[in-house]
Amino acid sequence: MITVITYDITEPRRLNRLRRFLKEYGIRSQRSVFECRLSRAELADIRKYCLSRLDLKEDSVRIYRICDRCMARAFVQGQGIKLTITGWEIV
Repeated sequence: MITVITYDITEPRRLNRLRRFLKEYGIRSQRSVFECRLSRAELADIRKYCLSRLDLKEDSVRIYRICDRCMARAFVQGQGIKLTITGWEIV
């Protein structure tokens, strides 16, 4: 399922580490936004990372799961890449 992850991290070192971590899972579509196609296990890994490595009293991470039907109605205005659902997967 397509997942949008947004974040506001107060400390630059934690911010850079989270950004590098999320690059393994998806596309950075804006400064503090990643769009990912995640399995349940991958989503669990991201949540575990956030719980163990961020200061959740100061930092904020939001994770939005987007259904296939809603993603089909999404559009991008201006520059950007639209993450799409494909019927196949490379393993």
